[in-house]
Amino acid sequence: MSLSIIFMGTPEFSVPTLRLLVDAGHRIIAVYTQPPRPGGRRGLDLQKSPVHQAAELLGLPVFTPVNFKDPEERERFAALKADVAVVVAYGLLLPEAVLNGTRDGCYNGHASLLPRWRGAAPIQRAIMAGDAETGMMVMKMDKGLDTGAVALTRTVEIGPNMTAGELHDRLMQVGAKAMAEAMVKLEMNDLPLTPQPEDGVLYAAKIDKAETRIDFARDALDVHNHIRGLAPFPGAWFELEIGGKPERVKVLGSELAEGEGPAGQLLSDDLAVACASGAVRLTRLQKAGGKPLAAADFLRGTPLAVGTRLS
Repeated sequence: MSLSIIFMGTPEFSVPTLRLLVDAGHRIIAVYTQPPRPGGRRGLDLQKSPVHQAAELLGLPVFTPVNFKDPEERERFAALKADVAVVVAYGLLLPEAVLNGTRDGCYNGHASLLPRWRGAAPIQRAIMAGDAETGMMVMKMDKGLDTGAVALTRTVEIGPNMTAGELHDRLMQVGAKAMAEAMVKLEMNDLPLTPQPEDGVLYAAKIDKAETRIDFARDALDVHNHIRGLAPFPGAWFELEIGGKPERVKVLGSELAEGEGPAGQLLSDDLAVACASGAVRLTRLQKAGGKPLAAADFLRGTPLAVGTRLS
């Protein structure tokens, strides 16, 4: 036996789950993803989402509604008569007509240990807050924002220097396996649901560009968590005078270092920078329009003297 599934997802994070459900023998009767967006070097070409591309390679029918406000879209969804919908980073709000539009409802793969970090940016926020662990949760969706009852949990340790990109890739694989396991249990009518606790709720707000600048006047651990929580995208940055004009430099990797000094001052020739308390060593950097470089390679092209102030 197998389930008839509507899959709903958009970015690369969703693709392993789609593929694993197909490999498990489930019938993916439709794939919903966000519409093609302008992309390419000039932003003139419409680019299909990673899920859209994967679905086409798998020979699956794809739908790309802008939203579900149109009654015809909701009716088309219900007319598929699926057993269940699987949602992983779809990016669109689902009305109750869609949440209740399959036999068993909609199950979401969410990248946090709910109720901590409900919302748009749970991976980044967990690292920025200095959390030691996070995870993937499969929950049955309701009309609230990530408030549904939890069906399955998988915990993942966050290493002291792990970046958001590295955690994303780890959770992407853990989440795929968790959802595949949950669908087996659902098919066997053995998927218990546990309501989320009322205590410990935190919201993972979308990352705002205004918060990406590095503030070396914070403690070193806070600066380090800020850097790795935003790496590789959108990237935390500081400003440096290069060629007589200020230029942004993204920091894509860091580690805690020893040393004290005025906040933002370069303390060593291996890019240890003073913070309000302690220091961070910048290990991977990227100038505007350039490639990400290890610190030693960056310094060969952009020598920086000890005592230089980064702001």
